[in-house]
Formats: sequence, C-alpha cells, structure tokens
Amino acid sequence: MADKFQLKLIQTKELNDNTVHFVFDIMYQQQLTLIAGQFIRLLFQQDGQEVFRSYSVASILKANEDKISQIELAVSWVKGGLATAGLSAMKIGDTIDASAPYGRFCLPEAVYKRYFLVATGTGVTPYRAMTHELMKRIEQGAEVYIIMGARDKAGLLYADEFRENAKQAGYHYISCLSRSKLDKPSELDLQGHVQTYLEQVDFNAETDIAFLCGNPAMVDDAFNLLKEKGLPVPQI
Repeated sequence: MADKFQLKLIQTKELNDNTVHFVFDIMYQQQLTLIAGQFIRLLFQQDGQEVFRSYSVASILKANEDKISQIELAVSWVKGGLATAGLSAMKIGDTIDASAPYGRFCLPEAVYKRYFLVATGTGVTPYRAMTHELMKRIEQGAEVYIIMGARDKAGLLYADEFRENAKQAGYHYISCLSRSKLDKPSELDLQGHVQTYLEQVDFNAETDIAFLCGNPAMVDDAFNLLKEKGLPVPQI
C-alpha cells in the first residue's frame, strides 16, 4: 500500500533545455519503503480535483537503514502541462504532496551474468537510482550495459555520471545518437538508435536480462527485437 508524505524542494539543476533535476527532502523523516526502479506520484490541484503525475526516482538517499531522507527526480517539461506549470513555479523551500511506492521495475534477486539497461529520455532515471545495486552485481561477476538513446548529446541525461561509473571494470555506457552526426563513431558512441546497438549483441537466454524504459515506440521495437534474438519474455 502506498504511503502519503510531503516533499520539500531543496535544489534544482537544468539538465538540458527541456529537463530539470529536482532534489527533495522528505518531510518529518517518516519511514518509507522505496526500491530503486520504483516511481512516486506527485499531487497537483486542477479545478478543485486532486491529480497525480508519476515520476521514476533518479536517486534515493537514506538517513539510515530504515528512513529515506531525500528523493531525486528528472522531469521533462510538457508545454501546457499541469505538472510542468506546478513544478516550474516551485521555489526552494516549497513543499508538495506525494505518495509511494509504485511499480515493479526493479532488479530481481537472481543474479544474471549480463544486464542490458536500455533507455531514452528520462527513462534512464531508474538506472541511475540502481547504481549502488548494479555495482554490487558487478562485484559478484556481472557485466552491466547502460544503453542510452537520444537525438543529440544534450539528450544524454546524466552522461557524465554514467561515464564516470564506466571507469569501473564491468560497467559499460553506450550512447546512441539518432540525429546528431558523430565525428568519430565508436563501440561506445554509436550513430543511430538503441536498436542499432542491440542488433549487434549476441544475447544468451541463460545468462542475460534486459530492461527497457523510455519512449513507448522504442520500448515496443526493442522488445520485439530482443525476442527475435532469443531473449525470453520474462527476462525483458
């Protein structure tokens, strides 16, 4: 069952012209169960009615083992959108009502040999939240591949952080740009869509698992491609 709580805005950062990173304190330090990969709902008022908008969590900071102290989100602006109007008007110190947890887009307990985490846009945020757990899987011998698709470099959210993570053996960050021409395409910086990279991979149904998050058309295309390449549906 979801818990209701209040968030206080403590920091914002522009990721690109259309996306903003928000950092919120959880008010009153109440106990809240939230797993990396899950999402929260923010509450807005419209014509006297409560309206929710859902956002994947980009990072979870715990004050201790039992209490989560901060939540980070990446929000893309939608012209004329209710949430865009509400969040863009928030100032540091303002509060907003929220509820959580929701969703099951989480790492399974079973440890796989290779993790392929595919995203476009803000779909990469749950993978950022999973960083700690993914590093633990790498310590257990796994390989992690973050495959991020965007039109141009500005759309590669948190790219610097992911590239820093990729200095760790076993962690790989691959960017796929569909519209911006690359001077020197490489194995880690491809010209094309995320499917361009997936088509090159020989998947192993016994050892691999894939996650898809972002543009619905990409998710559908990549899902079908992964099935064609032999990855079982429960592992997509």
